[in-house]
Amino acid sequence: MPMLRRMAELRDSNVTATQSTANRPTGSRTTYRTCPLCEATCGLSITERPDGRFTVRGDDQDPFSRGYLCPKGVALGELHSDPDRLRTPLIRRGRTWTEVGWDEAFAEVERLLTPVLAEHGRDAVGAYVGNPVVHNLAASLYGPVLMRALGTGYRFSASTVDQMPKQVSSGLMFGTELSVAIPDVDRTDYLLVLGANPMASNGSLLSAPDLPGRLRKLRRRGGRLVVVDPRRTRTADIADEYLPIRPGTDAALLAAMAHTLFAEGLADPGHAGPHLSGLEELPGALRPFTPEAVAPVCRIPAETIRRLAHELAAAPTAAVYGRIGTTTAGFGTAASWLIDVINTLTGNLDRPGGVLWPKPATGSPNTAGEPGRGRGARIPGSRRTRVRGLSSVFGEFPAAAMAEEIDTPGPGGERLRGLFTIAGNPVLSTPNGERLAAALETLDVMVSLDAYLNETTRYAHVVLPAPSPLARSHYDLVFTSFTVRNVANYSPPSVPLGAHERSEAEVLLRLASIAAGGGASVEQMDALVAAETARRLVADPSSQVFGQDPDELLAAVSGRRFEDRMLDLMLRGGPYGGLSLDVLEKEEHGIDLGPMEPRLPEVLRTPSGKVELAAPQLLAEARRLAGWLEEQREAEGGLVLVGRRQLRSNNSWMHNVPLLSGGSNRCTLQIHPDDALRIGADDGSGVLVRSRVGEVRATAEITATVMPGVVSLPHGWGHGRPGTRAGVAAEHPGVNSNALTDEAPVDPLSGTAVLNGIPVEVLAEP
Repeated sequence: MPMLRRMAELRDSNVTATQSTANRPTGSRTTYRTCPLCEATCGLSITERPDGRFTVRGDDQDPFSRGYLCPKGVALGELHSDPDRLRTPLIRRGRTWTEVGWDEAFAEVERLLTPVLAEHGRDAVGAYVGNPVVHNLAASLYGPVLMRALGTGYRFSASTVDQMPKQVSSGLMFGTELSVAIPDVDRTDYLLVLGANPMASNGSLLSAPDLPGRLRKLRRRGGRLVVVDPRRTRTADIADEYLPIRPGTDAALLAAMAHTLFAEGLADPGHAGPHLSGLEELPGALRPFTPEAVAPVCRIPAETIRRLAHELAAAPTAAVYGRIGTTTAGFGTAASWLIDVINTLTGNLDRPGGVLWPKPATGSPNTAGEPGRGRGARIPGSRRTRVRGLSSVFGEFPAAAMAEEIDTPGPGGERLRGLFTIAGNPVLSTPNGERLAAALETLDVMVSLDAYLNETTRYAHVVLPAPSPLARSHYDLVFTSFTVRNVANYSPPSVPLGAHERSEAEVLLRLASIAAGGGASVEQMDALVAAETARRLVADPSSQVFGQDPDELLAAVSGRRFEDRMLDLMLRGGPYGGLSLDVLEKEEHGIDLGPMEPRLPEVLRTPSGKVELAAPQLLAEARRLAGWLEEQREAEGGLVLVGRRQLRSNNSWMHNVPLLSGGSNRCTLQIHPDDALRIGADDGSGVLVRSRVGEVRATAEITATVMPGVVSLPHGWGHGRPGTRAGVAAEHPGVNSNALTDEAPVDPLSGTAVLNGIPVEVLAEP
């Protein structure tokens, strides 16, 4: 009933919104949609003018974002109109690109792919899925269909250069990779942030429009914000306290804080206590991590470490939140685990104002199946890479292994000979991009589904254009699992597809048909996928449609196609009764389904039905961390490289939008004054930066915002290479920090590349 009342209230408010369009220019048309460019999921009001231009504003009636938007959302109109955005399929022969029709493009894919699969097998062709896919409803739903049709074990994604450690630790502790406990920032009294800069990124694995405003409200209501980071970020600037930390040592700091909670009798899990397993094993595992042992390594004083533990334990409510600075490190999984250990020991797990689990309207792995019990996460996976023997994680291999699996033949000549990429630019976004670029050039077949001819897709034999974000349906299938408030918001296309464009669902299903051997039409493939989804939903006792006839369920959504039909099925089977796509279409600003609420024990999907605080894999990571800590006492210092996020930048693919290409985006090497003096660099002078795998030239920016011993470059740049088509990006090429990132070190449990704390040498150029 509360949800139905909220839906009725929103219906009433929409009358006013519709009436207000009367004052808009004659011939203009306004639609509402959720921004698909980052995890904040802000509501947008998009007005198309008679001249074809767009005005993008925040939707002040969106119940989640309430009118907030950042510069990226404003740029959606420019992205739609970008003349460099691909609209027609391309085929490459030698160095020459030819525009072709869709049938010819698919025929070329079949011509190239079929003999590779026939001669070398399914594992001779891999696939890489880029970050934009999780912002894309069709690609999220139909990308896996292509993967199954390919039948390859060589699947890679941006997850292993981003958040995979958090998914691994959450899977081991709570049972599924999407069971990430989310800081309740709107109600907490104390927030400790490590390795994250939400003032620039608006949050990650923490979907919250206007997270900067939410952090300010936290302080205004008397709460405390503490930031731990190697750089004094924009988030650190607004915090009550900023603590600089040596990159890569977050896990050791967190272990010392957890040690303190036990050693000083402060550990009290509160109401979560009956649902925990392994609590008694933690003190022994954490014994080596005294504040005195950790302080010299992380560069945070022992008394400060103890104080942080005391403050978290004493706060009425508190939450610890860590992101990419903690996950893209050698102990990313350990740090992710220890964050939730501290949240548990301080009584803040599954507690309003602490950390909680959202309940997405389309359902998730922790709403399906038997409540409170499940198979749990299988870590490590069942497969290993051919060259280094790296384990699969949740069905994919580390992106850091992609180049070597292409350019290193085995005894029988086996190697990756083909690659599909979907909305990714791994040459700029994964380690040692130069090696990967050289490897891609040797492939027998490469097919890319992408909006741009970029630094990666220029090596493809066939590039299939992705449509404008404004021309497709949108629903945040992934990020509703990470929202600080339960919401549901559907966006129909704001504009129709162009004359030569195809929907991503149609393209992916056609590719899946080719990979499976052909014979099935797109409509037949889509019907099979929908029928499989319907059968799964009606067989799940936790589903709202449990026990129904699957044919009747399909009949109820028969007027829809592709991702809209799939979304409607998932909403009908999700955890909120009475919700469907029909309902969401009437609520153009979205529906507020209420705040996160305690969900223990039903949220768990572990075999024991408990929170596994001491899974054997995690205890092994604690032992590895203890050994590393001992080694660091003898290690010599030196400069290490970290990345940085910029408000107007969102990975490599947004750099061709004029509104976002300049301004605060600066590909300088930030360096502390003490280090600059030692190497003889002046502010604005050129420097050469070297690592084990490469070197780049950059301009020095001397600043005390980075701690001594740390230098910083943003990632995702390095544009302007021959064969690309991105004129604006080429005018602002920047420096590719991943030319310095070493593919060798990875976090062993998650396979995630170490992107922060890279040892480098910096030389002043004459």
